[in-house]
Amino acid sequence: MARAAVGFSVRKLAETSGVADSTILRFETGKGDILTANLAKLQSTLEAAGVVFVSADAAAGAGVRLKR
Repeated sequence: MARAAVGFSVRKLAETSGVADSTILRFETGKGDILTANLAKLQSTLEAAGVVFVSADAAAGAGVRLKR
């Protein structure tokens, strides 16, 4: 959802973050685990593009939104 919110293709996110596109695809489809270091790279890249990650609370689950 975060990648789509900023209009990044898998290839663009891979190039920008330094994480292999195959790793991103496996993670997004739930077909494999991801190293903590790679997850951190993806998160920081998406945050730099304007994504805000929202933690789950009693009212709703985790999600993303865009900075204003």
